[in-house]
Amino acid sequence: MTYVNTSPVEMAWFSALCDDDYEFLGVPDDELRSSWNHCRNIVLTADRYGFDNVLLPSGYALGIDNTAFAAGMAPLTDQIRMLLAVRCGELVVPQMARQLATLDQMLQGRLTVNIISSDLPGETLESEPRYRRSTEIMYCLRELLDRKRVEFHGDFIDLEIDPPRIATETGRSPLFYFGGLSPAARECAASGADVFLMWPDTTDKVLEVKADMDARAAAKGRHLKYGWRSHVIVRETEDEARAAAARLLSKLDAAEGEAIRKRSLDSASAGVARQAELRESAGDDGFVERHLWTGVGRARSGAGAAIVGDPDQVAAKIGELAAAGIDAFILSGYPHAAECDLFARYVLPQIHHGRLEFEPDPVVV
Repeated sequence: MTYVNTSPVEMAWFSALCDDDYEFLGVPDDELRSSWNHCRNIVLTADRYGFDNVLLPSGYALGIDNTAFAAGMAPLTDQIRMLLAVRCGELVVPQMARQLATLDQMLQGRLTVNIISSDLPGETLESEPRYRRSTEIMYCLRELLDRKRVEFHGDFIDLEIDPPRIATETGRSPLFYFGGLSPAARECAASGADVFLMWPDTTDKVLEVKADMDARAAAKGRHLKYGWRSHVIVRETEDEARAAAARLLSKLDAAEGEAIRKRSLDSASAGVARQAELRESAGDDGFVERHLWTGVGRARSGAGAAIVGDPDQVAAKIGELAAAGIDAFILSGYPHAAECDLFARYVLPQIHHGRLEFEPDPVVV
């Protein structure tokens, strides 16, 4: 064992609800496509191993509905939280509050919320108004879930309404996780997020973004926690881990990889652009740092890099990021259930981890 973090960090896994599971990137496998059975097994694996949370992503064109999935998983899981991605604008805010409160009761208080601001199907909004809409939604949603009456007249939300009768287990709102790199996204996060999520990047860039977000939040009288969303490839030796990374790309057709990247509704976002820059700055082997491999981004929009190495190296990289101020990690690997098993056996016992528990600051509009 080379590293034990002194403060606990939240360790979360990812359930591939949006058809994002492969043995070979870019080569669909019917057995790995998102379905109730397949995605259920990923979550049950993470729950059995003691992960603290699991991200349930949302996609319109691909995969299965994550809200229905979370409801179905509630009685099947024992301790793991569920980080439900919700797309701002898909539901009116009072209905969203009622739905989330119901889910939290079903999960016995184990719900967390990933706020998503990408365009809705058939809709295109410029960045600034789209994130303004998200800020207004977060404010009204937090108020309703905190059992407060809302009287709000904004650019997108116009409400005078009491909270729904049904409440969360604690009568308080679940934590809001949120990510985005554009100036408008950063202002939105500073105003309303509890946990600011970053996609993988070099440690110096992580520190740069964190310093900027700390300043933006402080200017609004708020504080943020920070999360890291990436993939992981861990094997008994570094050579084996690098060989597994190379194998993952061994059947990728470049045109198919580009098509996959363009399918996402957020494929033109600042965050996706930064992942492309990271990939282009990497060496011929795809590594931008010794243990940060950008090859995943050749066939995926969004988080496009993986921590790669032996168990001690992967644990040390997580420790380095924790020392830089990361409080939560959302990891995944290919195939998702198999890599979850490997990470849980090789690395998770080295990590001092637990659920994020803190009193969030009010949303500012």
